Amino acid sequence: MKLLQIHQQPAIYLVLAALLLAIGIYGLLRRRTLIGMLIAGEIIFAAASLNLMAANRFFAPDPAAGQIFVLFIMGIAAAEVAVALSIIIAVYRNYRSITPAELNELKG
Repeated sequence: MKLLQIHQQPAIYLVLAALLLAIGIYGLLRRRTLIGMLIAGEIIFAAASLNLMAANRFFAPDPAAGQIFVLFIMGIAAAEVAVALSIIIAVYRNYRSITPAELNELKG
């Protein structure tokens, strides 16, 4: 297989998406700040987008369907970031910390 033809196989994209998913899950489990968890969640969204685009490129008859789904994912991710950052700022103003272990007083 030539190096120039490696982008024509779906396995490369699916392995990269699985790697991004694993990195995102590891980041969610190991990060100690809310910002780090938010970034890890965005990496998981990127893995889902890459998976949808690869499936669209190689397996779907309609080339626009996967791109539309990825645009929806990007919109949802942007809304999630806006809401999460506003919550993180509110938590920091009240508790002067964004470490989840110190936020045990949050009760609804």
